[in-house]
Amino acid sequence: MNDLENKDKHTSEPSRHVAEPAMSAAAIDGVAALRSVFQRVNQAAEKAGRASDRIRVVAVSKTKPVSLIRQVYDAGQRSFGENYVQEIIEKAPQLPEDIEWHFIGNLQSNKVKPLLTGVPNLVMVESVDDEKIANMLDRVVGNIGRKPLKVLVQVNTSGEECKNLEISNFFFLSSSDVSISTVLYMIISLILAAKFGVEPSGCVGLAKHVKEACSNLEFSGLMTIGMADYTSTPENFKMLAKCRSEVCEALGIPEEQCELSMGMSGDFELAIELGSTNVRIGSTIFGAREYPKKN
Repeated sequence: MNDLENKDKHTSEPSRHVAEPAMSAAAIDGVAALRSVFQRVNQAAEKAGRASDRIRVVAVSKTKPVSLIRQVYDAGQRSFGENYVQEIIEKAPQLPEDIEWHFIGNLQSNKVKPLLTGVPNLVMVESVDDEKIANMLDRVVGNIGRKPLKVLVQVNTSGEECKNLEISNFFFLSSSDVSISTVLYMIISLILAAKFGVEPSGCVGLAKHVKEACSNLEFSGLMTIGMADYTSTPENFKMLAKCRSEVCEALGIPEEQCELSMGMSGDFELAIELGSTNVRIGSTIFGAREYPKKN
């Protein structure tokens, strides 16, 4: 799953390209940050006694330009993630076809067809949280005749904790550089993100539905965001691992065949130590996201 390691097997200089323009400072930073992330993944895996090549790094490129994504791609990265349908369907056609796109945001039914038709190289939807969206994905995949789509069931592992989001944590954003509307949008987005996902008690039922009633989908595991501020406690990760055990027992499949997508920029090393097979890294690779300036 380690994209850089796989590319390094075929070339000794994966990030050098003759006769191409010099990389921008942002791209150089992104490439260096990507390599640092893989070093940290390797260290966390070694600490946990796990093989690092069983851990996938998804570079989350939300709000970032195609040019920067391309530079990270040229450094060897192949798995990329996006949160918004409009953004991924605009970016994907401008980038190489061998990118493996993951959709990791909340998905509405009316956005399923544009997503699947607009991104032929979409390999996984990580945010299936109810039967309605699973059924819609299954139907559209069948109608357009593409190969079965891998999906993860999103689980809300934080429960009532999402109500404890400290709004004061965002006061620093209300400076002259960022509009109040942008701050409010960010807060609302964080709260809603934590609330998406099936409750742990419902994950077995939803996983069964995907596996048994959706022939055009491939149930591949579970995902969690964690807390409302995109951080997680060990309990959040342990809860997802517990859900996996229950799902695998109910479906009669080995746990090795059920992925755990958990861990982001602030906590991916902890997630790896607790069993994550798929970490979603955004700002640590690409830098802080850019928000609209106040007029």
